Amino acid sequence: MRNEQAAPETKGVTVKLLAALDLGPEIEGMAGRQLRMRMVTIEPGGVFGPIHDHKDRPGMVYILQGSITDHRNGVAKEYGPGVGWPEDKNTTHWLENSGTTPAVEISVDIVRQQ
Repeated sequence: MRNEQAAPETKGVTVKLLAALDLGPEIEGMAGRQLRMRMVTIEPGGVFGPIHDHKDRPGMVYILQGSITDHRNGVAKEYGPGVGWPEDKNTTHWLENSGTTPAVEISVDIVRQQ
């Protein structure tokens, strides 16, 4: 496990927007927010960093292929296909693929529209 304070910068990551939905017309009080679904591919040795949080940006991740190590609170936990994790207001983490095959996740979150 790498030191949490020395999480590397993002490398070997491709992000593809799959869908987005403006939540303003859908739910009262959600103006300026959107529900977003992305496919994130992390190549072997790749990192989704640096350390980042999910305050005001809750989401869920589901692993389709490969394995991703989630580093948070000094603990590294590896997730493989068919499982994932929530990313709530208390989540501060970074991700890496320490495997030998590309890791692919589906990430769904609520974000402020830009």
